[in-house]
Amino acid sequence: MSGQGLSHLDNAGAANMVDVSAKPVTDRTAVAEGTVVMSRETLDLIRSGDAKKGDVIGTARIAGIMAAKKTHELIPLCHPIGLSKVTVDIEADDALPGVRVRATTKVADRTGVEMEAL
Repeated sequence: MSGQGLSHLDNAGAANMVDVSAKPVTDRTAVAEGTVVMSRETLDLIRSGDAKKGDVIGTARIAGIMAAKKTHELIPLCHPIGLSKVTVDIEADDALPGVRVRATTKVADRTGVEMEAL
């Protein structure tokens, strides 16, 4: 479609994966941020490291990295790309109370890495 409508739908409304083969390979970075709000008691438990299931922050970080690597398997019409970097930073925030999460993804490819960051 020429700048109108959704790029993943053809003129008949059928879903398709966008052809990026003519695009040049460029370095691309995406950042996604969000918050997880919880009770003060839960935040204190996470900080203390005494949660029954162990290191909550460490486990969440690994899960986020693994999810970014599998985005094309989980989100329809996403291109499989060779990520060069994924970071997931998680910081406690007493004002919420909860945590702030920031994911950064990088790739040299023909398509963006926004969905992987999300």
